[in-house]
Amino acid sequence: MTLKTEGDTHLIVTRHFTAPPEAVYRAHTDPKLIQKWLLGPEGWTMPVCINEAKPGGKFRYEWTNGKGGRFRITGEYVELEPYSRIVHIERMHLPDPTPDNHIETRFEADGAGTLMTMRMTLPDGKTRAAMLATGMERGMGASYDRLAEFLMSLSARSMEKVEGES
Repeated sequence: MTLKTEGDTHLIVTRHFTAPPEAVYRAHTDPKLIQKWLLGPEGWTMPVCINEAKPGGKFRYEWTNGKGGRFRITGEYVELEPYSRIVHIERMHLPDPTPDNHIETRFEADGAGTLMTMRMTLPDGKTRAAMLATGMERGMGASYDRLAEFLMSLSARSMEKVEGES
């Protein structure tokens, strides 16, 4: 995963996955799948995962590390183009809500997989700096590594199933 800043208010995250855009998109919209990989650093869990992946739909993710550490993100979807694009607004609660973070995530077929590009637009440089200071890059990196492993295991199981049916 790469994370870079752009101007004063943007963060750009990119990651390549060896899975088709349909699988990567579904992993970002299906709450049962989200709870398997979007966990941040080792030791964190997501006991609450509400996700209504439709325009105007709400989401709420809550994490805990089992040692008193907790945080949550809430938001709503603006646009969804199945398998290619998600636009949403989110707020981190640390414990007070941060200003709105407008996020566009694209999923593009790229050779043997998918290039995911997430563009975050924050209201100002101070908000962006505060977000980066939370350690979000480490948590996102760990989550996307977990997603890559999860997608590879799904692909391997699908292949085993096909081979078993032959």
